[in-house]
Amino acid sequence: MPSTVQRVTALREIEVKPVSFEDTSIAFSSQSNSKLRKTYWLFALMNQGWLVNLGTFFIKIALKLKLPIKLLVKNTIFEQFCGGETIRDCEKTIQHLHNAHVGTILDYSVEGEESEESFDETTLEILRTIERASESSEIPFSVFKVTGIASTELLEAVQIGDSLNKEQKVQFERVLQRVDTLCRRAYERNVRIFIDAEESWIQDTIDTLAYEMMDRYNHERPVVYNTYQMYRWESLDHLRRDVQEARAKGYFLGAKLVRGAYLEKERLRAHEEEYQDPIQATKQDTDRDFNLAIDFCLENRDVVSICLGTHNEYSCQYCIQCMKQLGIAPSDPHIYFAQLLGMSDNISFNLANSGYNVAKYVPYGPVEAVMPYLFRRADENKSIAGQSSREFTLISNELARRKGCRR
Repeated sequence: MPSTVQRVTALREIEVKPVSFEDTSIAFSSQSNSKLRKTYWLFALMNQGWLVNLGTFFIKIALKLKLPIKLLVKNTIFEQFCGGETIRDCEKTIQHLHNAHVGTILDYSVEGEESEESFDETTLEILRTIERASESSEIPFSVFKVTGIASTELLEAVQIGDSLNKEQKVQFERVLQRVDTLCRRAYERNVRIFIDAEESWIQDTIDTLAYEMMDRYNHERPVVYNTYQMYRWESLDHLRRDVQEARAKGYFLGAKLVRGAYLEKERLRAHEEEYQDPIQATKQDTDRDFNLAIDFCLENRDVVSICLGTHNEYSCQYCIQCMKQLGIAPSDPHIYFAQLLGMSDNISFNLANSGYNVAKYVPYGPVEAVMPYLFRRADENKSIAGQSSREFTLISNELARRKGCRR
């Protein structure tokens, strides 16, 4: 068997593409002409960075002044990137994805809550997503952020080893109970659950919780998945260490691989507080470690189940080729690909059409409460090299193809 380094080098040389991500007839097959034209204009606007910045600024002002813009937001960017305001609202999207053999990951995306009452309410809502996932195969995973059910300040205090006062100890005990409640319910309902990654100054606390839950609920099958941000230079070593730990303790490791979402925030804080930057020196280093992590997980698939949370076409092709070399079937239940709703349909639907396991993150929640998520999507599409241009080009190609077919 070739080494991981040899395989990375070989694939870069031959650039095998067993699944075409250019087939727009599959990528947009379920979208009507009117819906596709609406998406076309949305990405055309998002292609203009200055316009995204201006629009974000005025929406924030309008929300602060309580101006009546909810309908405008709901019929544009919210409709593109969210499933609805409630689980019931998401049913149409769930069925739409299921018809294309794409699963749904219901992601309750309310952010910025800080009270114990709000943490309890969020826990109850995530429990509802687990219950909905247990009802059918349409929803292969549930997901939660620890900061949705715990104070960021408390998580940071635990990570740096601060001595907690009596109230903080009670609060952290509640955090442990909430995390256990979610993971135990997922185990009882036979639903896999992701624990999302967050900022480095609270990630060690999150990791500790995740491994404790794995040791508690992953001995029979992979239930709990931790998330590895490969734009951190230490993540690959952590993944290798965690696999050894899982083997030693006899549980399955669930690993969601992502590149990362807090680059600017991480680098700014490291500079301001004068500690070592946790982020890779270059994007190429991140890409290298992401693909090496794919290799490592596939070679240790007797104990590791993975989900590739990525919009990177090369990494998806790379994983496909590695699976072929190792004789792994596309439908292997321990290997999933995942993208965000409203983005990279060319990857999601073409992979699913070729028999691979695919799921879309489907955020939902009250429009006002999910605006931080939507602002990130808008910013991400203008800041990721070529992302909005890529989406726009694919949609343009499909509209042109349909026009040609009518002649």
